Amino acid sequence: MGFSFFTSRAAARFLDGIGRPGVSTAALLLTAASGGGLVAYADSAAESAPEPSQDAPKKKVLVLGTGWAGTSFLKNLDCSRYEVRVISPRNYFAFTPLLPSVTCGTVEPRSIIEPIRRMFEKKSKDVTFCEAECFKIDASKKIVHCRSAVGTNLDGNGDFMLDYDYLVVALGANVNTFNTPGVLEHCHFLKEVEDAQKIRRSVIDCFEKASLPNISEEEKRKALHFVVIGGGPTGVEFAAELHDFLVEDLVKLYPAIQELVKITIIQSGEHILNMFDKRIAAFAEEKFQRDGIEVATGFRVVRVSDDLISMKSKSVGEEVSVPYGMAVWSAGIGTRPVIMDFMQQIGQTNRRALATNEWLRVRECEGVYAIGDCATVSQRKIMDDISMVFKMADKDNSGTLTLKEINDVLEDICIRYPQVELYMKSMHMLDIADLIKGAIGDSHKESMVVDIEGFKKALSHVDSQVKSAPATAQVAAQQGYYLAECFNKMEKCKEHPEGPLRMTGESGRHFFRPFRYKHLGQFAPLGGEQAAAELPGDWVSMGHSTQWLWYSVYAR
Repeated sequence: MGFSFFTSRAAARFLDGIGRPGVSTAALLLTAASGGGLVAYADSAAESAPEPSQDAPKKKVLVLGTGWAGTSFLKNLDCSRYEVRVISPRNYFAFTPLLPSVTCGTVEPRSIIEPIRRMFEKKSKDVTFCEAECFKIDASKKIVHCRSAVGTNLDGNGDFMLDYDYLVVALGANVNTFNTPGVLEHCHFLKEVEDAQKIRRSVIDCFEKASLPNISEEEKRKALHFVVIGGGPTGVEFAAELHDFLVEDLVKLYPAIQELVKITIIQSGEHILNMFDKRIAAFAEEKFQRDGIEVATGFRVVRVSDDLISMKSKSVGEEVSVPYGMAVWSAGIGTRPVIMDFMQQIGQTNRRALATNEWLRVRECEGVYAIGDCATVSQRKIMDDISMVFKMADKDNSGTLTLKEINDVLEDICIRYPQVELYMKSMHMLDIADLIKGAIGDSHKESMVVDIEGFKKALSHVDSQVKSAPATAQVAAQQGYYLAECFNKMEKCKEHPEGPLRMTGESGRHFFRPFRYKHLGQFAPLGGEQAAAELPGDWVSMGHSTQWLWYSVYAR
């Protein structure tokens, strides 16, 4: 998952002060972006909900993971309604957008983490936390197998099992090396606080090595060649942060070797930041060129050794090798072994993430939900249900639909299949009549009648608007919030459903409205007090002014 945050080192130092233990904030609006924009977290306690009935035992909710998705779910869940357990190998939440700043010492690690137990204490949540790792999910028995690295049981190992009524899988993702030889052995990654600390030590080690009197200039240049593999938001932000660290701090400490330092970004695509507007990608490349950061696009890394990175040009197929001192791999995310095993169990083979329905429930599994980077929402296509949708709208069983009959169920259709509304917007259609008219050629809206074939023709291109949400903090946080709200009003919505009409299967309404991701924009810090932003409404901002856009999202 890529992220970005404040683009100046001064702003990061300000954050460092806020994040230190003992400093409380009534409401802190934290902004994360990466291929995905803003994420807001309120630090004030949620409004208390009515106490559940004491007659019935509480349902057991088991949460796996304390990343963006899991923490968002826990912060917003009314824990008084359930017996809540949390399993995670780390006992804190890490504000990962600031990891690049940790790599260069701009922000201390303690400033970007919040202990999970303290979070529960501040919000008066009755939650049981276990520092352990889930290594197997058995959905048929509603049991998860866990292993603790900090304690052992009477059998001499740290294995234990927990049962559940509802399981929330928020395990995130691994780094994807694409099975490139040598990456695991020789490259740094940037997903955890420990990763950032290792990079920080490695950068200093490279400078100390280059300062030794008994090595040649060639060896010094090699030691001071820092390579970033992957030109996405995380890789770009790290390169920018590293450049600022070098020109503002390290050149003063190591003046004799400052001219030997080199930073290179290797990107397989034709441009860095290829998920952004092309204007932003061009602006970033031009700025990096002025800063002396080399951007090698159109190259795929094929092998990494302890002193060489071998890459192949995608255009001419030629392989070249470059010496390096330190390499950071930031080229995508992959599936965790426990998730791969779970997908095999439930028949979701040949996938990179757990498939959920629009209510974030794992397909083929009752009571199991998945949120964040480990999952992807599979939006159902309307053409798969077109006959049932037509039948539901045809109240008089005439075999045709009038415009009124379509409008009577249009809201439910758009909620259940949001691609319908997106398609009409993309085609600049004012209403459903324009969509139907385009298919059957009827210019008289009042008397418009369409049969099943005309209805199919009208909606035949709608599913082209179905897109997967990106693996970002923004998506994960929104999913956690949405799922917590569903849990909070589960009993109420069973009696009074608030979702759309069921288009398939049983009659009636869905309990909840489906999850719908709202993209709030994305930011890319480029170093030197400059940033780029892409916000809804085709608003693109670049340069120093964008820096203050970041500042404006801060609250006390």
